[in-house]
Amino acid sequence: MIDKPLFGATILLLLIGLVMSYSLSNFAVIQHGYSDTHFFVRQLIAVVLGIFTIIILSKLDPDKWFKPIGIMLFLFFLFILLIMPFLPETLVRSVGGAKRWINFGSVSITPVEFYKIGFIMFISWSLVRTRLPKGEMKLGDEIKVFVPYVTILFISTLLIAVFQKDLGQTVVISATLIVLFILVGSSFRFFSILFGIGLSGFVLLIVTQPHRLKRIKEWFLSFNNEANRLETYQISNSLDAINHGGYFGQGIGNGQYKLGFLSEVHTDFVLSGMMEELGFISIVVVVFTMLFIIFRIFKIAAKVENPVYYLFSVGVALLFAFSFLINSFGISGITPIKGIAVPFLSYGGSQIIASCLSIGLVLMISKKVIHRGR
Repeated sequence: MIDKPLFGATILLLLIGLVMSYSLSNFAVIQHGYSDTHFFVRQLIAVVLGIFTIIILSKLDPDKWFKPIGIMLFLFFLFILLIMPFLPETLVRSVGGAKRWINFGSVSITPVEFYKIGFIMFISWSLVRTRLPKGEMKLGDEIKVFVPYVTILFISTLLIAVFQKDLGQTVVISATLIVLFILVGSSFRFFSILFGIGLSGFVLLIVTQPHRLKRIKEWFLSFNNEANRLETYQISNSLDAINHGGYFGQGIGNGQYKLGFLSEVHTDFVLSGMMEELGFISIVVVVFTMLFIIFRIFKIAAKVENPVYYLFSVGVALLFAFSFLINSFGISGITPIKGIAVPFLSYGGSQIIASCLSIGLVLMISKKVIHRGR
């Protein structure tokens, strides 16, 4: 049997996200002339497909299906990311010069959401095959072992952060990969070098893009009470929405800041909108549910003997954790806004289905754990 508590917690977050996609999309519905249930119906379809994905994957044998699914996801979506900059506007929608979405009629997908899963699956499988031997290694030899993975990360950064201008996803992938390096035995020396290179690259990606510099400026200005509110528009309104919600909120559907004051409130700022309407208590429920999901995944990872399954499960938990932290820290002004979705909660079919795909693969692995425990 699968890990039922993990499945139940996932369903709870999906249902909360479904409700908020209806309640928080009022302004977007009016702005674009959609029907009242436009976003709700699309999110409902994604949730249903996501749940079916979880159920189907959870029934498969990981020893037979894990590797083929991982390699297929990694290679297919790597190819998609490679060709996206060269595809026409009729097929690949461009927003702010970034081509992140592929259009199929009225449906669009975000390939990077699926690439992250394939990336973690491929890295987990490959790292185990080239795992460091026990004992001390020379730094040069250690670098040689990890160079192929750093190269893959560099290519991913180029495709995602440069061509798609999506720095948030790059931070999530990079942070996850560094932790996996530590788990397979990389030394502190190598970690320090990699961290230094990564930090330098992160700074370079910021200073070479005006829109990222603008976000950093807005973040600094948000700490100054006398700053021009127009320059800190999103952060200020997000904080105001959080404050307006209080402990128990204004009531579902009664939020004010979703009415044009917060752009994309049903996607990137879903936590702010939820806080205003349902209050601090709703955020407590969401945080504890997310922590419970991460805990269950770590628990599954700790009980599997196959190191590939262990690394992948840890990687999935880290993807969820880093995504949630980056979004929540951004909307509360602790860090600059990165524009990254909250797993299971933010509106977006690709994010929903990709997150469910991750859970389905972990549940597939969990069957091995429960079977051994009998």
